[in-house]
Amino acid sequence: MTRTQKQADPTEDTPEKPGRSTGSSVQSVDRAVSVLEILARLGEAGVTEIADELEVHKSTAFRLLGVLENRGLVAQAKDRGKYFLGAGVLRLAGAAAVRLDISQEGVAVCRDLADELGETTNIAVLDDNAAVNIMQARGAASVTAQNWLGRRTPLHATSSGKVLLAHLPPTLREGLLARALPRFTERTITGTAALRTELEAVVEQGYAFAQEELELGLAATAAPVRAHDGKVIGAISVSGPVYRLDSGRLPELAERTAAAAADLSRRMGYGY
Repeated sequence: MTRTQKQADPTEDTPEKPGRSTGSSVQSVDRAVSVLEILARLGEAGVTEIADELEVHKSTAFRLLGVLENRGLVAQAKDRGKYFLGAGVLRLAGAAAVRLDISQEGVAVCRDLADELGETTNIAVLDDNAAVNIMQARGAASVTAQNWLGRRTPLHATSSGKVLLAHLPPTLREGLLARALPRFTERTITGTAALRTELEAVVEQGYAFAQEELELGLAATAAPVRAHDGKVIGAISVSGPVYRLDSGRLPELAERTAAAAADLSRRMGYGY
């Protein structure tokens, strides 16, 4: 279809008339669905790209995007003017939206938490039998802290690992617990029964602790991040030296970490 034909399209930007509402409504619904399919395929697109894909005027594409954005089905990256699938797609379809990736959505949450607490914050996900850190931010007090980004850490000896392990389906969890639990320090939990009790507490209280269980002098707390369906897909942790993260301060940090994890969970579509 040519630009001349687009301008001559009698259905474009024309108020509905009696007797035409059904046809116009069906066409609008069809185009709105097409917009979602385009964004699912491309990841993100601007108004001009969408208008070209639909073979309609930019004003029509803009109006469709406005309606979808108002309903939370699409969102706009304000700095680039591009549109992408929104959290409303998760609410309606129960499917993972391409842009709602935990590492992207978690950047702001992770940085805000690090700024607030002054400590190192990480986001970790399960990778086979380990927790791998995919996002890290450092607070003012942790300038010289080591880099955990990309590191695989043991599930039984870290706060993030305990969160991920505690929320696995029972069969998978028991399979991992049946393996040998290496000792890293004198405080590492290596007994299956003791670790199982610890994991039950993690689920009940909503966060986990690890105090010098992976490295001497290192303490941490972590809380679960959930997807739209409630499944735990990651963990946010706060870590630092034990002289700053002692038993008196850790509970407070755990509550703030749990609040940040709940915020990220909402960004991932949980609770909609």
